[in-house]
Amino acid sequence: MSVATDHTGPWTLADVLALPEDRTTRYELLGESLVMSPAPGIRHQRASFRLHVILDAAARAFSTPVEVLEAINVVLPSGLVVPDLVVTDAGATAEDTVSVDADAVQLVVGLVSSGKKTMDRKLKPLLYAEAAIPHFWRLEFEPAPRLIVSELRDGRYVETATALTGITTQIRAPFPVDIDPAGLARQ
Repeated sequence: MSVATDHTGPWTLADVLALPEDRTTRYELLGESLVMSPAPGIRHQRASFRLHVILDAAARAFSTPVEVLEAINVVLPSGLVVPDLVVTDAGATAEDTVSVDADAVQLVVGLVSSGKKTMDRKLKPLLYAEAAIPHFWRLEFEPAPRLIVSELRDGRYVETATALTGITTQIRAPFPVDIDPAGLARQ
């Protein structure tokens, strides 16, 4: 039996962060509830890695003091989430911790998984907005890869661009980057 199923009562941030590392499951805390999801599939991992490389190269090209991380715990006012990609202030990652605070996060990127569409499209963006994370991007895979770019304005995300497959789109914030989603998930 797993540690997670042996727990009784409401979950706390400390409870979730104390769980043993598990590469097959992502643990998130929404309010006092533990949410578990399986590790993402190959297409998802391929796209996440490639987008990570693109973001890292763009940040370095402009000497932006950030770090791009995959699947790191982000502490929010209402719990803990594990976005697919996070761009955080470089100073927030100076120590080897298991999480970063939302106030150090400049951008979260969610890759929409077939089993978690409602969470990826509706719930998580609300939580990121509540935490005042300035930029949110969502990569959709169906019917063709496209990247929806949003910026926080007056407490909610407003779409500022959509990068479509086969078209290189210039995105200006949190740092300039050119993206064509066509090659992100292709084998």
